[in-house]
Amino acid sequence: MELRTLRYFVAVAEELHFGRAAARLHMSQPPLSRAIRALEAETGAVLLERSSAGVALTPVGAVLLTEARALLDRADTLRVRVAAAAGTAVLTVGLLGDSTDPGVTRLARAFRARHPGVEIRIRETDLTDPTCGLHAGAVDIALTRAPFDETGLTVRELRADPVGALLRADDPAAHRASLRLADLAGRRWFRFPDGTDRRWQSYWNGGTVREGPVVRAVQECRQAVLWNGTVGMTLADHDPGDGLVVVPVGDMAPSRVVLAWREGDGNPLLRSFAQVAEAAYRASLTPSTKAAQAEASRRRVP
Repeated sequence: MELRTLRYFVAVAEELHFGRAAARLHMSQPPLSRAIRALEAETGAVLLERSSAGVALTPVGAVLLTEARALLDRADTLRVRVAAAAGTAVLTVGLLGDSTDPGVTRLARAFRARHPGVEIRIRETDLTDPTCGLHAGAVDIALTRAPFDETGLTVRELRADPVGALLRADDPAAHRASLRLADLAGRRWFRFPDGTDRRWQSYWNGGTVREGPVVRAVQECRQAVLWNGTVGMTLADHDPGDGLVVVPVGDMAPSRVVLAWREGDGNPLLRSFAQVAEAAYRASLTPSTKAAQAEASRRRVP
């Protein structure tokens, strides 16, 4: 069995849909179907049941899935360790000015335990580039927040966080239990510089063009509110600091934490990094973030 064919099988087995698996593998569906049929002929068993209801694993397919995952992980580890021994195992990770997120700490610990010989280089960017330099080729993978222009990128969601309005403590709306975007109409908001990704700008401005001071970093957002009484969105569970409060906004879609890398990049470290990240973030979900995750799945931000 070729490793490539096993990767094809794992993708179909995890997606339980040939179309989605083909998109994930960046290939068309007919050659994927042929590869799976050839694998079934090689194993002498039906691996996937196809029906009008969809695709399901057979008992033999379930066994192969477990073994294939283990084999592919071992193959990726082999490549990484050989590269580490040769002094070439380096991964540049972009972070969106939010490296205090405990998820980042868990991810760093878990990845270091799995790949102690890999050198991680960090490039932290401000709020004007949600891809953290990915489109420019400055990083291999970005741990960031959506939405942004995903052209040419593979994006995996890790977590969804509720958001709220960042207000000064003496603001008339600061003592409300919750707000809606309409309650903040006509207010001055902090905004990002011209040229910032339009999807990103629109999300943090509640889908409307706003007027107000231009900011580039989280601390500048807080200071704009503190000094000028402007309004902006922030994560609902973040500590806003002295003199500021966060009030939940009920009609704002959650902010999605995502991993992103360039489509077609065959670096095995990327697959391993994504696996470790998904496990680290999944283990840390609280009831509120699980609810936000479900809401984010229901209301995708364009």
